[in-house]
Amino acid sequence: MAELNGLADDRALLGRTSTAERVSDILRSRIADGYFPPGKRLSEDSIGGALGVSRNTLREAFRLLTHERLLVHQLNRGVFVRVLTVEDVEDIYRTRGLVECAVVRGLGKPPYGLDGLAESVADGRRAAHEGDWKGVGTANIHFHQELVALAGSARTDELMRSVFAELRLAFHLVDDPKRLHEPYLARNGQILEALQTGDHEQAEGLLAVYLDDSRKRVTEVYSRRVAEPL
Repeated sequence: MAELNGLADDRALLGRTSTAERVSDILRSRIADGYFPPGKRLSEDSIGGALGVSRNTLREAFRLLTHERLLVHQLNRGVFVRVLTVEDVEDIYRTRGLVECAVVRGLGKPPYGLDGLAESVADGRRAAHEGDWKGVGTANIHFHQELVALAGSARTDELMRSVFAELRLAFHLVDDPKRLHEPYLARNGQILEALQTGDHEQAEGLLAVYLDDSRKRVTEVYSRRVAEPL
């Protein structure tokens, strides 16, 4: 199975203290990266064998990811990667607006630790230059993760990690990633520049408009795409 390629390599991440939480971390990353696309049935035997974990450990990891709304259990059919509804996407953006704007609003006086943001902007530009639009989308998610990390809150990071993973489920069903992600390369740079000058009020304003525009664009495209057969 193509989606299992490389998964066995992740066994090293489990170490000697293999836990369901670590398995769920690996699977969450794989889902976010598109190795297991929306609607895909997850095989306990194949995944458990690739990772070298017990059936009980894997089922607990599935349960954790179901709680995060990344997976769904269908009676007598198994566990599947969740296909979001349009309402799900709208709710994700509402959550992003509440959290991300609040983080920027609460930054206080500069200087801010912006190395991660700057690196994400550079990664996005490099991926665009190479025509790697999936890479641009990944860099964009990393930009917003770094933005949230400015709050210095492990709880907020954990909350938004799941939110961003859900968002990637929507991105995987969009058939024109260039059109989806390209407009936000420049906007990420503008937010970064505002923060570099210490103007977090301008950065928050740019971010609020950015997220609203992105919500409209993603839901417009997604509402058409999700109606098509997977």
